[in-house]
Amino acid sequence: MKTKPKVLFFDVNETLLDLTAMKKRIGAALGGKEDLLSLWFTTMLQYSLVVSASGQYKPFGHIGAAALQMVAANNDILISEDEARKIVASAMQNLPPHPEVKDALAVLKKEGYTLVALTNSDTESLKNKFKNVGLTPYFDALLSIESVGKFKPFTDVYHWAANKMNVKPQDCMLIAAHGWDVAGALWAGWRAAFISRPGQQVFPLAPKTEINESDLQKVANILISYT
Repeated sequence: MKTKPKVLFFDVNETLLDLTAMKKRIGAALGGKEDLLSLWFTTMLQYSLVVSASGQYKPFGHIGAAALQMVAANNDILISEDEARKIVASAMQNLPPHPEVKDALAVLKKEGYTLVALTNSDTESLKNKFKNVGLTPYFDALLSIESVGKFKPFTDVYHWAANKMNVKPQDCMLIAAHGWDVAGALWAGWRAAFISRPGQQVFPLAPKTEINESDLQKVANILISYT
């Protein structure tokens, strides 16, 4: 029987929140070319890493806006910086949680788990997202990488988050729907649970996650069996 992690850290976008509405908004900005959505998201992630690797920091939303401008320009669509930031800011708010999320969080909370959000989004955006959809009461802490100035999956982020919650890396578990995120957590000495949302895969070269399920309720069912 596995032992309970002392703290459960949750990625936010896609893991907890359904990005369907956001994708439609971004797709509309790209001339209705929804096939460009995954390219936009991966470009945003790529340049967040470029920023961190270069010792810089820019808000995740601003990087998303810049990525939107880049993808748009490659498809002969002109979007100004101000317009791109407004589009991304609007698209990333009021995102509903996936259907099973609230019930699963309630179960984990009842079991005595400490629940912490850990996101690449800025603090204000994170607070607004949770407030808008009623997720705030489930969490003991809301952590943004804004405080450390580097984006996940940089190892420094996971170490900072563990220190923030006053726990050792081996007592932390990340729950995320992104292969790059769980890989970063595992390489930082954390435990990890992967939620295989549609279109998401674990990174084959990373250590294996101890939990791999299709939704958060199934992950929660396993976690409540831990001693």
